Amino acid sequence: MATTKKSTLVEKKVEGPKKRTGKYLYAVGRRKTAVAQVRLYTEKENAGIGHSMNKKSIEVYFPVSMHPVPVFPLSITGLEETFQISATIRGGGVNAQAEAVRLGVARALLKHDEALRSTLRANHLLTRDARAVERKKPGLKKARRAPQWAKR
Repeated sequence: MATTKKSTLVEKKVEGPKKRTGKYLYAVGRRKTAVAQVRLYTEKENAGIGHSMNKKSIEVYFPVSMHPVPVFPLSITGLEETFQISATIRGGGVNAQAEAVRLGVARALLKHDEALRSTLRANHLLTRDARAVERKKPGLKKARRAPQWAKR
């Protein structure tokens, strides 16, 4: 007779990211093809959660060189300890996503306090950078690059 092992099911409680609650300020930031929906939470119960991008911490989502970019509007206005950022980001690359979050945070801060406009404007944080890749035209190799011309 073959003996069979009975497997016992062990339930493990997996801790996921904490849900944010309370009131928030909402704004959208865009850069190239990246779109960031930004929420700034003000409630004290969200204080220990930290900044999150697509349900990941900012340190995990952005490389080390990009960490300061999304949080720059908060640091320039001195509101780093007051707000927690939660952003949903789609499209674009890492740099475009970071700049889209930065614009969204700056726009949300304006909804909080209109007096911050001069500080944010002086640091070029309210201008939407509309530069994007130009489309390829028919008959050309790239957007403007024509095929090489040969005389003979």
